[in-house]
Amino acid sequence: MKTTPVKGTRDILPRESRLRDYMQSEILRVYRAAGFERIGTPVLEDIGNLRQSEGGENLGLIFKVMKRGEKLEKALSEGGDPADIGLRYDLTLPLARFYAMNRAKLLSPFKVIQIDRAFRAEQPQQGRLREFYQCDIDILGDESPNAETELLAVTARALLTLGLTGFTIKVNDRRILDALLGALGFATEEYPAVFVAADKLDKVGASGVRAELLEKGLGEEKVDALLGILEESDGLDAAEKLCGDLPAFSSLRDILRVSRDLAGDDYNAVFDLTLVRGQGYYTGTVFEISVPGFGGSVAGGGRYDRMIGKFCGEDVPAVGFSIGFERICAILLERGFSIPGERPRAAVLYKAGDFPAACARAEALRENFDAAVYAMPKKPGPFIARLAENGYGFIQVIGRDGDIRPIS
Repeated sequence: MKTTPVKGTRDILPRESRLRDYMQSEILRVYRAAGFERIGTPVLEDIGNLRQSEGGENLGLIFKVMKRGEKLEKALSEGGDPADIGLRYDLTLPLARFYAMNRAKLLSPFKVIQIDRAFRAEQPQQGRLREFYQCDIDILGDESPNAETELLAVTARALLTLGLTGFTIKVNDRRILDALLGALGFATEEYPAVFVAADKLDKVGASGVRAELLEKGLGEEKVDALLGILEESDGLDAAEKLCGDLPAFSSLRDILRVSRDLAGDDYNAVFDLTLVRGQGYYTGTVFEISVPGFGGSVAGGGRYDRMIGKFCGEDVPAVGFSIGFERICAILLERGFSIPGERPRAAVLYKAGDFPAACARAEALRENFDAAVYAMPKKPGPFIARLAENGYGFIQVIGRDGDIRPIS
């Protein structure tokens, strides 16, 4: 039998597991202090719900679960769909379904936390797993820009608590993008191609974006006009001059102004016209957070005012922000992050007949230590070295003179 985990999944060793527990507890503490409440939803969702969620490229990454018994045989014989459920690929679709079913019991606006696993049938590679944790907060039932501003501030506070500083929150608005492309003469059906290319500006530069758009047959004049605005030092002003007095501009300026006031010197909030986000369900603001020295974003989200209406027939304003839990964990491990205030760990070793005494001693130590009991191995040297590798800093041997001592 194989000892390796399935491709795109991984085992988590105790050291990292302790860090992940700490991250979850700190994120939950920050979010709950701000009035957000945690919920849980099943990892399995109706396949029809998943397919109709406008999840962009994620729709091609759904893990499908086959029907069983006679239902499967019938589907196969009739050429029908052999799957009726699937694993969730994010936490937003399940939240929309949950809210539509339970909103009579919930506060409005509803401020919600989700920390749970999601699954995508990715091609496994560095930074892309098939099973991973997401950490989301959402505000449902508030159409004002205050909801976005609160999400940005609370998420930033959680990242600061984890020791991340100097990060940048990038903000854009899908409504501004649509209006800008329309004003420049792009046809509606051309918008997706423009979005995909513009999202690569920081990677391939203006010349790379221009080449991609011209290769797709988009007009040279409007492509150059778009790139001119994307490279403006204040693209928001340039876009507003072209698009006119849209409510999205005042909303976005308000979000940026308040976010910058709340940020102080700890982080920054900027307008980024190239920020698109891949999910098709976003209807307004979109945002991401980038950390210096780490490629890609560590958090992202946006407004999705039409998703809940797919379940209840009535649109409900909704906006959410998702922390890239796995990416932040990787950053902290890479930086050699030490958990603040972590209790020292001690091992109590015993020989034959000393187990009761070892248990009593460990219990006494637990007032100040995390203390574990182990039988004394025949070769204690390698075992004690392994204890040290796993975070144990102290040791006591029952039956020997002396008290607990540091592992040297």
